[in-house]
Amino acid sequence: MTLTGSTRTIAAVAPAAARRRTGSRSLERSNVSDADLSRRSTRIVFRVLLAVAIGLLVVISAGPLLWLAKSAVSTTQDILTQPFALWPSGIQWHNLTDAWNQIQIGRFTANSLILTTGEVVVAVFASVTLGYVLAVLRPKYGPVLNAAIMATLFIPGVISLIPLYLTVIDLGLLDSYWAVWLPNGVSAFNVLIMKQYFETIPRELFEAARVDGAGPVRILWSIVLPMARPIIGVVALLAFVASWKDFLWPLLALPTPGKQPLSVGLSTVAPQADLAVLMAGMFIAVIIPITVFIAFQKQFLSGAGSAGAVKG
Repeated sequence: MTLTGSTRTIAAVAPAAARRRTGSRSLERSNVSDADLSRRSTRIVFRVLLAVAIGLLVVISAGPLLWLAKSAVSTTQDILTQPFALWPSGIQWHNLTDAWNQIQIGRFTANSLILTTGEVVVAVFASVTLGYVLAVLRPKYGPVLNAAIMATLFIPGVISLIPLYLTVIDLGLLDSYWAVWLPNGVSAFNVLIMKQYFETIPRELFEAARVDGAGPVRILWSIVLPMARPIIGVVALLAFVASWKDFLWPLLALPTPGKQPLSVGLSTVAPQADLAVLMAGMFIAVIIPITVFIAFQKQFLSGAGSAGAVKG
């Protein structure tokens, strides 16, 4: 079974129409008008304030990372005696190799990649299927399920630790990757943003596909998923970052050191490791998610903007 030409035409035109609706919104008015900027004194003050604001943002956001990068190639003595020096007295590149070999950063990194990959797959699958059910299929119990999912956003995660831990033990999943993949992969926030994105897709597409004889699975595969690539990228990136930095639950669910991720492994080796080598290990742990975000920032920002669009 194939979809007719009319359905393909609607599917091809819908994303462009959605972009036009989003782009046609009136621009927000600035606090500084063009008439104010025409005065030289106002322009100078405005540019100075803008430069100061940007400088503060750069220092606040990039400052800790730059300090960590400097400490990663410094000696322990320099870190302790000159913590705020702008440049190390001597660059110690061997700190990075020592961190990889001595405190087994390579093994912890491999574990983190395994956990992160599994959580991303579970997060995308759960958010797509649940979002599709709530936004497209719309069963009778949909509002109740939607309210239950939203309610979980207001429950502190620490409250569910003990019940979740006991459930993992009862299912025999303790000290397995599934103990981390399943609880962390299913996120109410990801489900809701996926549902919101699916609701912006014109329902005429689904009606035309049903007329052509397409079932729910075919509609999901042929129409929804191709149009949802931007938001799927957003969910995948959010799941990646959340999994990479998670500490408490992997510490409880993976007691075996050979299965622990970077976040847990660094804390276990910290008391015995040299400070400079530990800083190098922390730099390796931080630079990986930053690199992933920089590589996919265009897809993330476009998907995040699409998630905030409202069907006109």
